[in-house]
Amino acid sequence: MKKAFNWERLPFNIIYMPFIFLWLYYWLRSGSFWFFSNVNPTMYFSGFEGETKSEMFEQLPREFSPVSICVQSSEKFENVLCKMKDAGLQFPVAAKPDVGTKGLLFRKIENAEQLKTYHSLLPFDYIIQAIINSPLELSIFYVRYPDGEKNMQGMITGLIAKEYLHVSGDGKSTLKQLIENHPKAFMMADEQKIKHKKNLNYIIPANEKYFLNELGNHNRGANFINLKNKIDEQLINVIDKINLYSKNLYYGRYDVKTTSLEDLRQGKNISILEYNGVGSEPNHIYDINLTYMQAINIIAQHWKYMYEIGRINYKKGIQYIPFWKGVKMFRQSRRHTKLMKQLDLQCNI
Repeated sequence: MKKAFNWERLPFNIIYMPFIFLWLYYWLRSGSFWFFSNVNPTMYFSGFEGETKSEMFEQLPREFSPVSICVQSSEKFENVLCKMKDAGLQFPVAAKPDVGTKGLLFRKIENAEQLKTYHSLLPFDYIIQAIINSPLELSIFYVRYPDGEKNMQGMITGLIAKEYLHVSGDGKSTLKQLIENHPKAFMMADEQKIKHKKNLNYIIPANEKYFLNELGNHNRGANFINLKNKIDEQLINVIDKINLYSKNLYYGRYDVKTTSLEDLRQGKNISILEYNGVGSEPNHIYDINLTYMQAINIIAQHWKYMYEIGRINYKKGIQYIPFWKGVKMFRQSRRHTKLMKQLDLQCNI
């Protein structure tokens, strides 16, 4: 019943069903089915599907990027350890597919044995990244128009803090019971019971937090805290500076870790975990008590931003991706996502 009456937990395709008509509208107005495909010209498919994380990091300021290496699945494992050593990476590290989505196959790797298991499982390239222990993880949705001096400053349309999915102990209940009674964890109880099967009968001490995962994804149960009232000119200036490093990223979401919001405003102690392009949701619609219609209006406004930026870039000579080429790219990405889902269930790390 909770699933049925909580629109946020509806399948993605159901939530976005009304946008079939809006997509048709922008298709007709722009003359392109992929009306958003030139919004971020230097990203594969503008970041809609199939973009690589290694490609993304090349377009971000190095001083704000965590130490990362890209590993090919065909590499010998001994070479992977050598690359880590050369980059100064030490366990624990984060590992995730170079082309990834929704937190699939993200793992915190504690040692070489776990990394070897991960390396042998994946048939595609992946990223090894330093663990960032800053206490505050934020999502910053940012939009900038490309036409002229007056529009060089961008907009922060959403700012949220992320709280990883966890249960709090009461000194009486087992982990299994806490998962089943948690307002979010119970919706993915089967997955969590597999992941934490060794500890299911463990009684969590009173007031102790047990983290079920360390992913700031909504579909992985993270809780979002709305910080829209914390957006100010100083913060916009910092994100403008980061965004203008590339000069060709106009629409997307920065996922960052920092020591505090004030440090972020000062432009220090910032680590950009990811930048997601036009395929990123304005995830500030979640966990802030919006009705479904309010959420729809926010998404529709962001689609308008995409359309308008795409038209400006088109007039500047940046072409839309042709229909059948886009179909091919989309299908390839869907196949890759399906494979990742299968492997994610098999990965016991």
